[in-house]
Amino acid sequence: MIKLYYRPGACSLAPHIALEFIGQPYEAELAQRDSTAILELNPAGAVPILDTGEGWILTQAAAILQYLDKRFPEAKLGSTGDLKHDSELTRWASFLTGDLHPAFYPIYFPNRYTVSTKEEDLENVKQAALKIIRRKLAVIEQHLDKKDYMVGANLTYVDIYLFPMLRWAKFQLADDGGLKNYTNIERLFAKLKHHPVFTKTLELESK
Repeated sequence: MIKLYYRPGACSLAPHIALEFIGQPYEAELAQRDSTAILELNPAGAVPILDTGEGWILTQAAAILQYLDKRFPEAKLGSTGDLKHDSELTRWASFLTGDLHPAFYPIYFPNRYTVSTKEEDLENVKQAALKIIRRKLAVIEQHLDKKDYMVGANLTYVDIYLFPMLRWAKFQLADDGGLKNYTNIERLFAKLKHHPVFTKTLELESK
């Protein structure tokens, strides 16, 4: 059986949602930070971690989402077999992994981006990160113009992957109106937030 190791609110929320969409039996276990068991599964200590139930472990949210998409094609999480469509899935999953997600790191771990311990300098690191986040969101906002979802006409694992990052963005940009400055993003976020599979998964992670 598939087993997902997660932490509430982290990007591991995305594969958790995907597993709920798939509807096959799986286990979900709360990962204790830096525990020996987690470090044995993933030396980086990060989630998500997926025990595939096939004798091997997979890490990295985008890789896990792509794996689930291919393993359970009947769930229609993204791939259609069309080269352009599937390349767009990879493109935007890569953008989220390499551009948007890392933009949040200086906010949560500002001490990693300066040798200074002064509160003012740490705050400057956070403010610089917020500028980057706004730029990355602007790219997505423009892309979503006249689109219902990130890739194609239907919800895919890219939308699922984007969801936790939009939750972070809404919180971090609260003093600047949250997502209100990004009307296309806000429209997609509202749609995802009220989807029953998303709400169910959030409830599961809140227990």
